[in-house]
Amino acid sequence: MLLFILLIVLLLVVIYLLFVPITLYINTAREEYFIQIKGLAKASIEEDKLEVVKVHLKVLLFNFKFYPFKKIKFSSKRKIEKKILKTKKNSTTSFKKVLNVLKSFEVKKCRAEIDSGDCIFNSKLYPVFALLNFYKDTNLSVNFEGRNSVLLSLKNRPIRIIKSFINN
Repeated sequence: MLLFILLIVLLLVVIYLLFVPITLYINTAREEYFIQIKGLAKASIEEDKLEVVKVHLKVLLFNFKFYPFKKIKFSSKRKIEKKILKTKKNSTTSFKKVLNVLKSFEVKKCRAEIDSGDCIFNSKLYPVFALLNFYKDTNLSVNFEGRNSVLLSLKNRPIRIIKSFINN
């Protein structure tokens, strides 16, 4: 009976992990960059005075901060020998698979405010952005005041990514 309950709980956890939303959020105006698995984990990139970038990782109830560009020092007592084997890797990922994975993402918000610095090029971008604004939740604009910002919010579910690989 206990084994049966454990199998059901394990099955429910796997189903939850397949359908949990994954959010990628980029906001350059407020300097917020994170990827989040709802209810489980959140990894955000933050600015740091000591290093260039600091990653703040929240997993369930635990908080971790680490520096991805910091050099890891190994002790000189142990020498690691690596044998390099020259083998050809078969490239099984095709352009069509990558395109299908990209299509599985759902754009929640897309806003961009761009100033290229050239007023003539900005005036050429204006009608292009006006045509692109017909899409849902898209707000692209050109300004002549030197402001550049991007807000992009993407959502996906692991089941959609798996389906895009299978249906290729």
